[in-house]
Amino acid sequence: MTASRSVTRTYEIVEGGRDGDRASKAFDYFILMTIAVSIAAFVLETEQRFSAFGGAFSLIEVAAVLIFTVEWLLRVWSCVADPSGKYAHPVWGRARYAVSPMSVVDLLAIVPFYIDVFIGTPGLDLRVLRAVRFTARIARLSRRSASLSLLGRVLRSTAQELGTVVTVIALLLLIASSLMYFAEHNAQPEKFRSIPASMWWAVITLTTIGYGDVTPVTLVGRALTSLLAILGIGLFALPAGILGSGFVNEARRSRQAAAGLCPHCGQPLPHHADDD
Repeated sequence: MTASRSVTRTYEIVEGGRDGDRASKAFDYFILMTIAVSIAAFVLETEQRFSAFGGAFSLIEVAAVLIFTVEWLLRVWSCVADPSGKYAHPVWGRARYAVSPMSVVDLLAIVPFYIDVFIGTPGLDLRVLRAVRFTARIARLSRRSASLSLLGRVLRSTAQELGTVVTVIALLLLIASSLMYFAEHNAQPEKFRSIPASMWWAVITLTTIGYGDVTPVTLVGRALTSLLAILGIGLFALPAGILGSGFVNEARRSRQAAAGLCPHCGQPLPHHADDD
């Protein structure tokens, strides 16, 4: 079933249409500005010296929720015009879109507000709903921010390498905290009372922060700390190297795609070659 012109145009505006589409660009900037203002108000509201502006913050929150609600409804209504056709069915297509990951993130930015206003939160700390709403709005920036979208692509492309590094770090933390427990437990039973408690020392040592609240006093413990501090410098540099390489590769692919080149071999794509 072919979507009507109004549905198609709405989809182009809310999801991003052709290059140079002023209405789509204006919509993008408007939503991005609304997200930024709502986040700023959310943050400033926690500062005591701005308590006199509580009414203004509440108005900003209500306005933002109404805008996000209308935006979500427009996305659900127009999703049937998606070129992929996966949301083409007028009922099930919209239902499928409503439970898609990005749609759920959009809902998390507004649903807690309606729950608090119309249902209430008996037995539930209001801060939980506020934290969910705040986190979801930050996550929504990835849809409108080219920089955050690039970061998302980099994380997806380097997920396997980052997973390996995280696994190695977790194993090293477990080994280090276990060895430190056996080395320091007798000398400092209150600080190294168990292996889980010793993980705090392992984390701050491997990250080379070293708060100083938990320090070794035995010769073995100090030797182990010195070794781990050195390992931590190199170990935590690995994710930075992986992400840096991922950013370079993703930026190269983007430039090649814009120039009509194959992102894998760098050669002109067939239709671009024909144009030449």
